[in-house]
Amino acid sequence: MNKRKIINDPIYGLISYPFESLYELIDHPYFQRLRRISQMGLSSYVYPGATHTRFSHALGALHLMTQAINTLREKGVKINDEEYLAVCQAILLHDIGHGPFSHGLENILINKSHERISYDMMVVLDKETGSDLRLAMQIYRQEYKRPFLAQLVSSQLDMDRMDYLTRDSFYTGVVEGVIGYKRLISMMDVVDDQLVMEEKALISIEKFLMARHFMYKQVYLHKTAIVAERMMKEFVLRLKELVLNGGISDSNQTLSNFFIDQMTGTINDTNYLDTFIELDDIDVLASLKAFKNHPDLILNYLSTSILSRRLFQIITQKTPISSDLLAEIRQNSSKVFSTDVINIDRLIFGGQESIQAIDLDNDDIKILKKNNEVISVLDCLDPIVKVRKNTRFYACFPKLFE
Repeated sequence: MNKRKIINDPIYGLISYPFESLYELIDHPYFQRLRRISQMGLSSYVYPGATHTRFSHALGALHLMTQAINTLREKGVKINDEEYLAVCQAILLHDIGHGPFSHGLENILINKSHERISYDMMVVLDKETGSDLRLAMQIYRQEYKRPFLAQLVSSQLDMDRMDYLTRDSFYTGVVEGVIGYKRLISMMDVVDDQLVMEEKALISIEKFLMARHFMYKQVYLHKTAIVAERMMKEFVLRLKELVLNGGISDSNQTLSNFFIDQMTGTINDTNYLDTFIELDDIDVLASLKAFKNHPDLILNYLSTSILSRRLFQIITQKTPISSDLLAEIRQNSSKVFSTDVINIDRLIFGGQESIQAIDLDNDDIKILKKNNEVISVLDCLDPIVKVRKNTRFYACFPKLFE
């Protein structure tokens, strides 16, 4: 990528960044890999336009960060160029550790969160490139002496959330997710090195929280998207199990070779990175195609169903799925599948998902009142704004009738 290149973003228009070293990070293979990591997993099975990537999201979040820093500087907040560059580096690289299909396969390929993998990648980039990322890593890990910089990267109202809500609503066409990111950024300020929002931004904050609630309810936790991603997760888990049990000992597929290397000890928790970064969405899709005729009927059935979008049935409810209901599902499914050749329990799986517009336990949004008092946003939210956690339980199983 050319230095100081202008990028044409479909949401923000023509954008550019203030430091040449940011373009060097963008041009690095670690970051370019994000072109092959979908932003929303298999949500395109529900919303066909949702095919955008972590690459475009990271660039968008970086753009919003530059707007936020410029706004704070205009309000007299002292932010030197070293801090400015570091917080830009932190937001640019905040998702670099995502694996194939983002959250859909997190902790499945390797038992590490994408945040931990992102940090490990930053350590390598700090050593291998001309970019000094030491301050960026402090900000990323919320260890820097000025907390508001970390809050701009990760908090209840950060640049990450502002971009993904804006971008995901744009590509899905779900207008309920639209937020007023320009006004939100213009209302930011800093008090005692803590990020605050001016009191007159309250309605925009409420809109932001409602948009997040609606996007989780209508998009991120759409029941069809849950089914598709659980099927893909179960496919990968079955593939990993077969490798560990010797059912697949030699393969020309990157994904299964990754599991083989784990089994043999070729890669482990400390030297995993060079192999992990070779994995992307393409490898999972290639494995789905490669194993659709595999003699293992579980692997066969799951891969064929995902590729053909013959998705499982799902039931959801507010209470945990009872053992009696699961027994009934198992019995009815056994009538369709021969239990002599397939373990029906391997095709019945459940779980739970939660929606919460604001995480009341870990963070808060601080409101700066006109009298300079700083209060919690919870003290002034309209009751219509849903902030309580809403949990739904589900069970997935093959459709019994077409």
